Amino acid sequence: MHRTLTEHARCLYGDEYRPTPECEQSHDEHYFLEELTFADPDAILAMLRELCPHIADGNLPVRIRNLAYRLVLLQRPDDPALLREAAESLWLHGPDWDGIAAELTERAEELEAR
Repeated sequence: MHRTLTEHARCLYGDEYRPTPECEQSHDEHYFLEELTFADPDAILAMLRELCPHIADGNLPVRIRNLAYRLVLLQRPDDPALLREAAESLWLHGPDWDGIAAELTERAEELEAR
């Protein structure tokens, strides 16, 4: 079993910055999605920041990035910096999600104005 969510993602999708370690485990995406679904926000953020340190880079598929940010925001809905980070990711991988990105940015501004 992979020790961390990041390790599991690296084995499944590769890593733009490091070699992918040898692994004899099955790498069906549904096992990873299950782990991601129930991961705590720190584990999800660690994966995103290690495998996509500049938001627009890395080998994580856009659908996985979007899901990861969504899951983190469900657990930390009042974090303006995180809302902005998620919005930036959506803008970089849009334009389909530009409306959602704008809503996230607006929410961050509202939280900061309090």
